[in-house]
Amino acid sequence: MTKIIKTVSEFLIIRESSNYVNDSVGFVPTMGALHAGHMALIKKSKEENDITVVSIFVNPTQFNDKSDLENYPITLTEDLQKLNEADVDFLFLPNYNELYADNYKYSVTENELSKKLCGAFRPGHFDGVLTVVLKLLNIVRANFAYFGEKDYQQYLLIKGMAESFFVNTEIVSVPTVRDKDGLALSSRNVRLSKENRVKATLFPQLLNHSVVPEKIRAMLEEDGFKVDYIEIIEDRIFGAVYLEGVRLIDNVKI
Repeated sequence: MTKIIKTVSEFLIIRESSNYVNDSVGFVPTMGALHAGHMALIKKSKEENDITVVSIFVNPTQFNDKSDLENYPITLTEDLQKLNEADVDFLFLPNYNELYADNYKYSVTENELSKKLCGAFRPGHFDGVLTVVLKLLNIVRANFAYFGEKDYQQYLLIKGMAESFFVNTEIVSVPTVRDKDGLALSSRNVRLSKENRVKATLFPQLLNHSVVPEKIRAMLEEDGFKVDYIEIIEDRIFGAVYLEGVRLIDNVKI
């Protein structure tokens, strides 16, 4: 049975206990609405560690769009059932006041990569992400923390932050989990209508076909997508689109 911890003080006590200190700890931070992508992170953590900690916290500071925050799916009952079935040791379930006693007076900012791709279209988003992840890493003090490659820009920023601030947790990437039709799993996918859920598969198909970004953009827009960006950085092609008001992101190694 997964033990639920709601306060930082209670978690700190457990963290300092002899079992916690001596065992290898894996950490999977989430915003809930758990799907197979999250479970792949949890599986990886359980394979590599004695203890696995999952956090669920819908972090308001990373939402630049208020309606996106309001519409974010909350499925705590189902999430807890999945964590119990996966034999996760601890669920850290803090509220806003636990993590933001300062009411977000202090934040973490990265000045290069965070200004590109999603950062160029979601001002303040990565400040919120990096701030909350640094708080969680400092609380959990895991040996390893696991992040999905669907949010590859986020993974790179968190990895860079952990290294820059000498956080004693190794940041580990786990390959993107996709549905049978190729769409990257996301908690937001449930907000798509049946028709647009089918249409959404065009997005990863085009990213995988090594077509130049300008042509991918044109083909998506012709099919009714609103495109934020299709861009190649080093050995990956990244994209972010809207369909039915739902923002989808993906990336593929070239």
